[in-house]
Amino acid sequence: MRILVVGGTWFLGRAIVQGALSRGWDVTTFNRGRSGQDVPGAEPVHGDRTVAEDLRKLAQGGPWDAVIDTSSSELAPRDVLLATTALQGRTRRWVHISTVSVYEGWPHEPLTEASRVLECPADADVSFGYTGEDGSPTVYGFQKAGGERAVAQIFGDGAVFVRPGVILGPGEYVGRLPWWLDRARRGGHILAPAPAEQRIQPVDVRDVAAFALRLAGGSVGGAFNVAHPDGISFRDFLDQCLAVTGGVGEPVWADPVVLARHEVRQWTELPLWRTHAGVWSVDSGRAVEAGLRCRPIADTVRDTWGWWSGDGRPVDHSRWAEHGIAADKEARILASLQDQGSIATSGKGGPSR
Repeated sequence: MRILVVGGTWFLGRAIVQGALSRGWDVTTFNRGRSGQDVPGAEPVHGDRTVAEDLRKLAQGGPWDAVIDTSSSELAPRDVLLATTALQGRTRRWVHISTVSVYEGWPHEPLTEASRVLECPADADVSFGYTGEDGSPTVYGFQKAGGERAVAQIFGDGAVFVRPGVILGPGEYVGRLPWWLDRARRGGHILAPAPAEQRIQPVDVRDVAAFALRLAGGSVGGAFNVAHPDGISFRDFLDQCLAVTGGVGEPVWADPVVLARHEVRQWTELPLWRTHAGVWSVDSGRAVEAGLRCRPIADTVRDTWGWWSGDGRPVDHSRWAEHGIAADKEARILASLQDQGSIATSGKGGPSR
């Protein structure tokens, strides 16, 4: 099996390359050579995917049995179209890493692959789309939907769309799980979003990589939602963070109304917390039928701590700074709850009111 990974030096792309090499596959990577290090054993080709001449030179290195594109997150659909057009005829299959943000109903409604996708032309530039007043839909979602359309336009039945929600694990560059791990390590009262039994569906980067490789080597096309089919409660998630870090602390479960009153930003200040009804209601049944296998999220927490507390060095990314509530703001909210006599910890089982 001979594959081309567009990207391939950090987080998901790196996990895909490592997984392919462990299978004995012949792997070419294509990137600018600016973020992360090339994986030993892969054949690196450095270039800019938005430059036609660089893509022309890359195409000369083909053919490949499949392309896995991990690097389109910040590109306009027309840039995806440029790459797919340049590599048409050099591969039979294009596995495109997309996102659940392409759905019109995200994050308000439960999602399946039959859910309606946002409309965006395959040749759109970065200006296409808008972000709604409540934060959805997003320009990002429109752009990713247009990228999918660009792939489908060129590859038809050979187009495969992997639509993850939240990806965690060793090498994470966003900072969601590392922030919770650091916060657990510090211990004490930890501000946490009620309800404690809310289940979340993050997936391990290694499991997404294995699934992408399975699809690359298969024949089934179309879209696949990738979310943990079992999930984990927020209570158990934080308990695992405390356990692996050795932190001596207790979550304080604050009602969303209380958090809103204190202007705590969803999704970022308390990572993984969002109150919209569909955010953790993503049906991954089709992916499971196609071979998606997800390890327990407790394993992801443990292995991420092993990486992060060791020599973990995420690739520099602007999104890292967005995540985590400032210590002084958290302290003020906890003090307010304490003054009201409304602190209830995980040991008590109830949220603050």
